[in-house]
Amino acid sequence: MVTSFATLLPAAARFGPPPPLTVRAIGYGAGTRELSGQPNCLRLVLGEAPDPAATDEVAVLEANIDDMSPQLFEPLMAELFAAGALDVYLTPVIMKKSRPGTVLTVLAEAGAEGRLAPLILQGSTTFGLRVSRRGRFKLAREIRTVETPYGPVAVKVGRLGERTVQVSPEFEDCRRVAASAGVPTREVLEAAREAARRQLEGGG
Repeated sequence: MVTSFATLLPAAARFGPPPPLTVRAIGYGAGTRELSGQPNCLRLVLGEAPDPAATDEVAVLEANIDDMSPQLFEPLMAELFAAGALDVYLTPVIMKKSRPGTVLTVLAEAGAEGRLAPLILQGSTTFGLRVSRRGRFKLAREIRTVETPYGPVAVKVGRLGERTVQVSPEFEDCRRVAASAGVPTREVLEAAREAARRQLEGGG
């Protein structure tokens, strides 16, 4: 699809950053009419928009914490995941007065901030947190179940357009199947990847 964020109207309804697109051409032109206080010029940008399914927006919630027992992070992270967080991670930092601290970062679907922020405020020692929205590019994804010599395993498949670029077995499935079969988890992971590739190559 070809899109443009320029307008041919005398005045734009609003101004802002361009939408995500791959720029193919940029053109400039000058009009013949004299305008008071501004140039009579036009810039047109022509580009291809990405597949709408490949972009979205996520909420980012962050808090700097330097007075909380490390043992309390694990139950808080579990609670945030249970409430719908896409990802939760911890980053060690050095804070004021050279105190070691931790940045708690939570990624979530846009609109989930109101549900997750109270969990952070109640489950940690922070007095506040930062919230922002970030644009995200992502692979189109699906979950497939593949048969391995040790049992069925769920596999996440990521596609860029029509091309498969990621094949990732679900680790908890692999660990459970490995424990049941009495083999190393690594063997089940490798078997699941190979089974997924065969299934994809066969068009199944």
